[in-house]
Amino acid sequence: MLLKADTVTKDYVKDAGVFADIFNYYIYGGRQVILPEQLTERDSTKIALPYGADGAAVPVQKFRDVQKLYAAMTDGKMEYVLYGAENQTEIHYAMAVKNNLYDALEYAGQVEEAAKSHRKEMKRKKEQGETSAEEDRKTPNTGEFLSGFWSEDRLIPSITVTIYFGPEEWNGPLSLFEMMNVSDPDVLACMDNYHVRLIAPAQMLDEEIMKFRSSLREVMLFIKYSKDRENLSRVLEANEERFREVERRAADVIETITNAGIKYDESEEVVNVCQAIREIRMEERKIGEQDGELKKAREAARNFYNLGIDVEKIAQGVGYAVDTVREWLGLKS
Repeated sequence: MLLKADTVTKDYVKDAGVFADIFNYYIYGGRQVILPEQLTERDSTKIALPYGADGAAVPVQKFRDVQKLYAAMTDGKMEYVLYGAENQTEIHYAMAVKNNLYDALEYAGQVEEAAKSHRKEMKRKKEQGETSAEEDRKTPNTGEFLSGFWSEDRLIPSITVTIYFGPEEWNGPLSLFEMMNVSDPDVLACMDNYHVRLIAPAQMLDEEIMKFRSSLREVMLFIKYSKDRENLSRVLEANEERFREVERRAADVIETITNAGIKYDESEEVVNVCQAIREIRMEERKIGEQDGELKKAREAARNFYNLGIDVEKIAQGVGYAVDTVREWLGLKS
């Protein structure tokens, strides 16, 4: 089940609209700054980024569950940011270390690839005999040569957000310092903390969840109240227009995480979650009524039997088969 949940949530977050929604919420408070069309998905292969001071392309390796490159024109120049999403269906108590490692590996990889790019570019220039003043100016000094990172080089920022899809409150550490038992302020002053950037529905006010613009709003609301029938009904009613048309991938996440019993055809592009929940509640009531009627029939059969009435007549009276009534009464057929 865990593997399925991880697969479903990863597939959902890979959607550019949902991915942009996550970072627009976390960074910009819901303002639509990052547009889906400005995002380029990174997969297990490397992609080339305009990176080196000499304009050489640098391939960068993907580490996170889902990672996309954001490219936008700012003040007349193109700027890039790497956004990474870590999907959690269970609480990870070392998330600060995990995400910190991912960011560190990302930057280390950029430095390493910059060095490779510069070496390749210098070799090309040497082979082609480029000796202009401009090219001579970009000959690396000793420090640049040793590090592979030139003074003009700049890292591409990497931001990681963790999305917890569970209905429980996240009780794991949200920083490196919380994972340590150090109180000496002088020691702490020499250390760099790392904070987990977390989205967890149980710890969000409804007003915060409403800042999402994609179907992530319905996913977070449903998960938050999935164990509270009364409030879930309230939320579904208050947001019925949106819950009537939930995209199937979002419905997959809701059902996989909450096991609500929502039934729908996998060929459907949208799911009426409100109607599905109503049908579930109706079925529950029907089963409850049937269970109540069965209980009454068993009690009546026991009472009639204690009065000495024949089993065949009891069965006829309660409307069940003779063998069934005998089983209720513990009699041999």
